[in-house]
Amino acid sequence: MSSVAFGDIEAAAAALRNVVVRTPCAPSQTLSSITGANVWCKYENLQYTASFKERGARWFLEAIPAEARALGVVAASAGNHAQGLAHHAQLLGIDATIVMPTGTPFTKVSRTEMSGATVVLFGANFTEAHARAQALAVERAATFVPAFDDARIIAGQGTVAIEMLEQQPALDTLIIPVGGGGLIAGCAIAAKHINPSIRVIGVQVASYPAMANALHSSSGSERSQGIGGATIAEGIAVAQPGILTTEIVREIVDDIVIVDEQTIEEAVALFVEIEKTVVEGAGAAGLAALLDHGPEFAGRNCGVVVSGGNIDLRVLSSVILRALARTGRIVRYRLEIPDRPGVLAAVSTIIGGSGGNIIDVEHHRDRPGVPLRETVLEVSVETRDRAHADRIAQQLNRDGFVVTNQSL
Repeated sequence: MSSVAFGDIEAAAAALRNVVVRTPCAPSQTLSSITGANVWCKYENLQYTASFKERGARWFLEAIPAEARALGVVAASAGNHAQGLAHHAQLLGIDATIVMPTGTPFTKVSRTEMSGATVVLFGANFTEAHARAQALAVERAATFVPAFDDARIIAGQGTVAIEMLEQQPALDTLIIPVGGGGLIAGCAIAAKHINPSIRVIGVQVASYPAMANALHSSSGSERSQGIGGATIAEGIAVAQPGILTTEIVREIVDDIVIVDEQTIEEAVALFVEIEKTVVEGAGAAGLAALLDHGPEFAGRNCGVVVSGGNIDLRVLSSVILRALARTGRIVRYRLEIPDRPGVLAAVSTIIGGSGGNIIDVEHHRDRPGVPLRETVLEVSVETRDRAHADRIAQQLNRDGFVVTNQSL
């Protein structure tokens, strides 16, 4: 049995009751209809630092004695652990230094600094940042605060599951994003104690499947490495899970499923459009699992942990535009038209009369292969859906303006 017991998580829950937000666990009729499961969302993106990470960070800091607090704390983080630790260290009067990978989104860096922490950007990934943070802690005789592989961190994160099952006792499945494993380890211990028959399912992005590989490997002795690379879900982009978390996951987690980048993007966009809430890539992984693995969850009462909402606005903007394109609500038509007065106005009239909204026009007379006295027109149009986009193209064709390409 692991070194973390349900009593540890209960103690953390009691201590954190007035320190962190008891976030809503709300049903979603629309997401339930889309996925075929009965969906409740635990909105940890509504924490003060927009992530569950401050639960474990605060519980860890509470245990540091006064003489050690005076020497400060050091941590490594892709962003959310950094913000949670920085915020609660500031509340407790502890100096904090956070080492973050150089590619960490600007919003996570700036918010960490706003909470009073010193940020050191180092390394291409979490592994390199982690090694640097450990070295700094030794140099300064400061306390190193693990991001996930620690009993108190795990106990703090497990308070999410206690709240979920108090708020929605009918849940029979928890779907939890997995990076280093602290959240799923703590939640699995709590959930299985409260309801031994509950299913606990982890979710990893395809480029970082290390915990899934570890769970499904034939040997229980080794930890697995992830593939690596860029991902929208940088909050769970951990190449190697923790020793303690891997032990717990192997012992009591039912399964870990893999989702791809596009599905996570779709999930981020769905949260914005349907639930009117901003969710980062890692936070959308649970919904992505329901979209990618629907039959596995059909008809079940699924609690989805929306683990964080710290997404760079530029990334969010790109995700929304790409989602509009995928669903046919932004379409780019390419036409070859006569180069004479009034033709562009005629095309615009057809599109507008068909209910399309022109948002961008490019007019090219000098494209290779375009005949003299003709021009290439590329028009970006906002439409209701893909069927509406097709009807506009058909109307243009009927009126003599041949659409040579329609891209979504």
